[in-house]
Amino acid sequence: MSKPIAAGKSSFELIDAEQLFKALNLKEDTIFLDLACGKGAYALAASEYIGSKGRILAVDLWEEGITSLLKDAANRGLDQIEATVVAVSQQLPLSDSSVDICLMATVLHDLIEDKTDQATLLEVQRVLKTQGTLAVIEFKKIDGPPGPPIAIRLAPEACASHLKPFGFKLERHVDVGPYTYLALFTR
Repeated sequence: MSKPIAAGKSSFELIDAEQLFKALNLKEDTIFLDLACGKGAYALAASEYIGSKGRILAVDLWEEGITSLLKDAANRGLDQIEATVVAVSQQLPLSDSSVDICLMATVLHDLIEDKTDQATLLEVQRVLKTQGTLAVIEFKKIDGPPGPPIAIRLAPEACASHLKPFGFKLERHVDVGPYTYLALFTR
């Protein structure tokens, strides 16, 4: 396994976490998947909203990030976080229709760049419940830094067009910071 494109980088510091979690409307029994989680900043933050009845599943190809997340979760006593090293474009270690919300935080543009987006989105489609939500955080189509080059950034409309063939319908998008937006999709 190789190191992912953005390993070690996180957009969490760039977003308005309160706005994000208000839009996600997490419940105490939510099954939440943080796809391509890195060191798990989003997974750790989600634990404040998801109680012990829920589960937070975090997956990433980057072993160092998963190790860091597991250590942080253990130090905080967060038993609801399960983290696994896995390539997100391969079969995820999850049952069909088992996830309420899947978060892809500033990763879709990278998956498109390395041509693993199709396989990844098929896996997301498989593990997400019929009434589940796909939450995509992407950088606004503006010049950076921070973030990737403008040429590979996805405007909300481009993001919606890319996900439509997989049965995802854009419900709404909201700003979650000066550089990022959150797009919420249903199946």
